[in-house]
Amino acid sequence: MYSYAKSLPVAGTFDVIVAGSGSAGSPAAIACARHGTRTLLIERMPFLGGTSTAVLDTFYGFYTPGADPRLVVGGIASEVTERLKALGVCLERPNTHGVAGTAVTYHPEYLKVVWESMTRESGCSVLLNGWIQDVIREEGRVRAVVVATKSGLRLYRADYFIDATGDADLCYLGGIAYEQAGELDPAQTLTTTFKMVNVDEEKRKAVPKAELNRLMSEAAESGRFTLPRKEGSDHVTPVAHMRATIMTRIKSFERREGRTVNATDPELLSRAEMEGRLQALQYIGFLKAYVPGYQDAELSSFGVQIGVRETRRIYGLYRLNAEDVLGARQFEDQIVLCGAPIEDHHEGEDTLWRSLPQGQCVGIPYRTLIPVDTANILVAGRCFSADHVAHSSVRSMAQCMAMGEAAGAAAALAFRDRKNTADIDRIELRSLLSKNGAILS
Repeated sequence: MYSYAKSLPVAGTFDVIVAGSGSAGSPAAIACARHGTRTLLIERMPFLGGTSTAVLDTFYGFYTPGADPRLVVGGIASEVTERLKALGVCLERPNTHGVAGTAVTYHPEYLKVVWESMTRESGCSVLLNGWIQDVIREEGRVRAVVVATKSGLRLYRADYFIDATGDADLCYLGGIAYEQAGELDPAQTLTTTFKMVNVDEEKRKAVPKAELNRLMSEAAESGRFTLPRKEGSDHVTPVAHMRATIMTRIKSFERREGRTVNATDPELLSRAEMEGRLQALQYIGFLKAYVPGYQDAELSSFGVQIGVRETRRIYGLYRLNAEDVLGARQFEDQIVLCGAPIEDHHEGEDTLWRSLPQGQCVGIPYRTLIPVDTANILVAGRCFSADHVAHSSVRSMAQCMAMGEAAGAAAALAFRDRKNTADIDRIELRSLLSKNGAILS
């Protein structure tokens, strides 16, 4: 199966390889390298950050919702926000929907540099424009990954691997069990984000959320605009007179020839990318025609890629479920806290919200980062082990950053002790995370 790989040049050998540099992958690589491991971070785009820099401009999940918000994510994630604040490109604001807690909005172009600076300072090696094409797995262990580069296919070896691709690409290519979003429950929809400039903020601020929703419905009923979602939002940014949006809604999965395909399918994803931009033009037209403050506004940019909420979720040693989240369950091996509500962007006009008990959090066990039947792999980010409902809460980027840091620290401990990822000392892992500023209870 891997005979072709024997002819490939070995481009590097590392202690740990992290696949994907998003809000989970970059902290994973930083944590790993800070603990003395030779770490390689592989990213398919020409910059770091994944969704945090290519799609969005806001971190959710740092605080519990409600009148008395509590900070529940620290560590590397807090370092990131502090660096953004030092650059003057980060602000905290109420969540537009009023139920998801304080939002931390930033300038994504500056965040690219923050991620790059922190990874380089940690001693981590970085490979941009690298697409993982194959995984060499022998006797239950991943041995190497095949990466497409500008110079062709290259082989990178490591003792341990962290899949932070969001889509569980490394696990998928390695034959590791996962749930295909859309098979058991409807997969959450896709969103093309866009930003508008030259917005009159005083006029826009005078329009409350309920009125924006009413105007959306009125515009759709008029027949002038096709608006699949009728409760989307826009928010301020660190740039004066620029607003960012979460409005479009594109179908994320379909049945084809007796099987379910989602945004990991190249044809579906290609159609969705193009449809998303066309749909965005409808919302832009609506904003300019109906919403005070937007009459002289213009499109600044689309997201670099479409926003994907769920595709593949691995089956781990523990699978977080809806009852865990809504009951704010705590675990002995928890390595992350989450107080974010369930936020299900289903097909249709609205979004389903279900809150945790006021001021409480669910713990995310270390076991949700360990795929079943593996020895040297961890996952971090939205491909972690959870059911559809629990995932719609814990996929917030602050939780992904905390998961990434935990996975990086765990991989470093596994390498140090030459243990399988499931066998490390979890008390030591939690102690190490706490020492570095993580909030675990």
